[in-house]
Amino acid sequence: MIIAHLAAFAPQASCGVGFSHASETFVAKPTIWTMLTRLPAWSGLFAVLSLALLLLSACGEEIGGAGAVDGGVAMGLVERQVAFGPRVPGTEAHAAALEWMTAYLRERADTVEQRPFTWVTTRGDTLALTNVWASFSPESPSRVLLLAHWDSRPVAEMSSDSADRGRPVPGANDGASGVAVLLAVADALAEDPPGIGVDLLLTDGEDWGHDPVTYATEVQDMFLGARRFAATRGGSYRPLFAILLDLVGDRDPHFPMEGNSVRYAPEVVRRVWETAADLGHSDVFVSRQGRAINDDHVPLNEIGIRTIDVIDFDYPYWHTVEDTPDKVSARTLGIVREVVLETIRRHAGGPSGPPPPPGFSPPAGRRGPLGRG
Repeated sequence: MIIAHLAAFAPQASCGVGFSHASETFVAKPTIWTMLTRLPAWSGLFAVLSLALLLLSACGEEIGGAGAVDGGVAMGLVERQVAFGPRVPGTEAHAAALEWMTAYLRERADTVEQRPFTWVTTRGDTLALTNVWASFSPESPSRVLLLAHWDSRPVAEMSSDSADRGRPVPGANDGASGVAVLLAVADALAEDPPGIGVDLLLTDGEDWGHDPVTYATEVQDMFLGARRFAATRGGSYRPLFAILLDLVGDRDPHFPMEGNSVRYAPEVVRRVWETAADLGHSDVFVSRQGRAINDDHVPLNEIGIRTIDVIDFDYPYWHTVEDTPDKVSARTLGIVREVVLETIRRHAGGPSGPPPPPGFSPPAGRRGPLGRG
């Protein structure tokens, strides 16, 4: 009877937050404390223990502290993005996701801009693309840049079934995870400003380049939003450092020190990984150097913005139709968010180090061990 009484509340239970897809708003759900106060006085210790077991089952990986709760919020943001459909440039899903992200940030940031641009591909196609820029404390001269790409890949060339390779990628981890963490970071920055300026850049067209017949990657038409930013805004913009988030939601996360990040901005890598270790996440932010990867951080580093890439490239669903929200972990998203926020707050004075090496040319050709999208 006690179990039945508790079970009546369990479907409503959460770890303190909720997400409503229909209203696109966050809603409070009964917390553990709220539900304990609803229990009848005679239930006693047995009821409390039973409720704890039910809630642990209901909340799963969301139990475990503030970072885990925040991960649940970010997970809802991943699901919301994927619900639009693949965010491929030129589609209705792409346009709807853009307006939703912009509205979300306008409720939190001090300034928000859509920065539209066009890109003519090597095949002569004209793409209408838009970067989104949001600033917190825009008057602060000392700034940190956080970025992620928000578009989805138009082809799933890595799918095991050849019939799926011409289909667009849902982009739950490759795209939506990085954006979700940055939107969750925006929640925290709006509530508790860190005492330093923070800019968010959501890049478009990162994952476009492909052969329409063979679906092979064409690197010359990748990283378009980052290239546009570097060409038009990067000359006068000098944040203390920048952090790119890509593929940051894997259920089995391991973030090695990405090779180009170590080459360009080793002091930023060191600070982020030391922060992760101090927070107890050295099993996730692992202390080993990984492969060098072509990504949005390369164009920024080439103009002197010291940028690292937090990325777990060992993701079996990369560029497949199976890159769906069930492959993403709220716990991983929460860890990444926690590390990013703590890095900003702890290292607001910014890293110091040698100037970026001149004349670096990222590896060309198809991606994989030497690149990604």
